[in-house]
Amino acid sequence: MEQPWVSVIIPTFNRHAMVSELIESLNRQTYRRLHIILVNDAGLPLNFISEDYPELDITLVDLETNLKHVHARNRGLELVQDDYIMLCDDDDLLLPTHVETMMRAIADADLVYSDVEIFDYVLEGATRRATKRFVFAYDSDLAAMRRFSTFVASGCLFRKEILEKLIRFDADMHHYWDWDFYLRAAEHYRVKRVPVASALYAFSEQGDNMSGSHEDMRPYLDRLSAKHGLGELPTKNFFVLLEEPEVQQRKAATEVLWDGAPIVSRYALSAGKGKAEEEEAGARGRSGEPL
Repeated sequence: MEQPWVSVIIPTFNRHAMVSELIESLNRQTYRRLHIILVNDAGLPLNFISEDYPELDITLVDLETNLKHVHARNRGLELVQDDYIMLCDDDDLLLPTHVETMMRAIADADLVYSDVEIFDYVLEGATRRATKRFVFAYDSDLAAMRRFSTFVASGCLFRKEILEKLIRFDADMHHYWDWDFYLRAAEHYRVKRVPVASALYAFSEQGDNMSGSHEDMRPYLDRLSAKHGLGELPTKNFFVLLEEPEVQQRKAATEVLWDGAPIVSRYALSAGKGKAEEEEAGARGRSGEPL
């Protein structure tokens, strides 16, 4: 029996080095039948991605206006023709067996998601090297998920028929679009956590992906709460929330796969080669040799 195809939706905006690492991680997948839909949210050109990875099936969508990540994901959904859909953030990574594992897990479910390793990093050239990492693995009790979501959308896999009810991701939720997606899916479909940390979730202590302004996030959290009847929810710092007793009690066992090695993309290799050639040319110039 032929393996089904999976559409992988990636919204991106001016993160050439990071999205190249993600594409490299997709190229290393043991499950090969991937249609990659790369939605460029009015950022700098990304044509080099297809040139770097001609063996991959990549559809590049260039948005004329920067609509932000939720709208970009919805644009990707419009192009899906496969029975299975996977979501990825442009700065996250998937370990080689991730898609294969998710495809096995979805046999008795409609939406599956994995545990992750969260990592901080330094950038060396065009490659990220992890400086800190920790496992993020929690049980998926629905009542607890209504208090604090541990659903990580990057690397999640779902059946296309989910879209018959959910249709689109809700841009009005903005920061909390993924929590909203999980709660809507769990209401109507079979949702399953897969206890393997096969996705790598990037963050930087200098960035804003986990510690944005609480004042900016509050209106969206209030919208989410009103939509799902969640009551009053805190907007504490992510890491503070992880130390809350009720969250600590939800910690679960998982399989850890990552050896901590960086994923070096072809973009990084070509950038490094270019730098080496420049340095070599400079050295020849300093030694009096003709350039």
